[in-house]
Amino acid sequence: MIKNSPEAAALAAPAPQVERAAAPVADPGPLGLAAFAMTTMVLSCFNAHVIDARLTAVVLPLALFYGGICQLLAGMCEFKRGNTFGATAFSSYGAFWIAFWLFASHIEPRLPADLAHQAAGLFLLGWSIFTAYMAVAARAVNTATLVLFTALAITFVLLTVGAFSETSAVTVVGGWSGLLTAVIAWGMSFRGVRASTMVNH
Repeated sequence: MIKNSPEAAALAAPAPQVERAAAPVADPGPLGLAAFAMTTMVLSCFNAHVIDARLTAVVLPLALFYGGICQLLAGMCEFKRGNTFGATAFSSYGAFWIAFWLFASHIEPRLPADLAHQAAGLFLLGWSIFTAYMAVAARAVNTATLVLFTALAITFVLLTVGAFSETSAVTVVGGWSGLLTAVIAWGMSFRGVRASTMVNH
């Protein structure tokens, strides 16, 4: 009978599934590093007293959009790539910059003037602790990442001490340490972009 013929069986059989190769995900590292570097550089210029403090508000939009949202997106991409360290770092520091924007623009102005420095110090202390253990973990990544996180940990500690003690000189040193950190991050970002463009060409 026709229904038992090989032709009928072939028609009734499910179509073979064709496996499609997953589209490659670009390395989000250079973007995350660039966003971190630029925002850190601008804020550090004020901490180091390189630029008049009355212009500090210029940091806020950069903190929200580039240092914050762009870096957070880089962190999400690192999750997809299976990079736990990169995902934790970029997502956390993206959240740091968004939190900084909110704190500086909406929270700090409402705090008692004589206690606001303690709130800033507590905020920075938490990030000092996080950065310190990320620096320890960075030993297993590569030397450049270890140097970056060590410099950043030193920066956070200096800014924390400066905030709690209200010692401007310590904050200034922290600002210069932040500028050094930004230079290191920019160098790593440039190396990543250059490596990618050389591979593609």
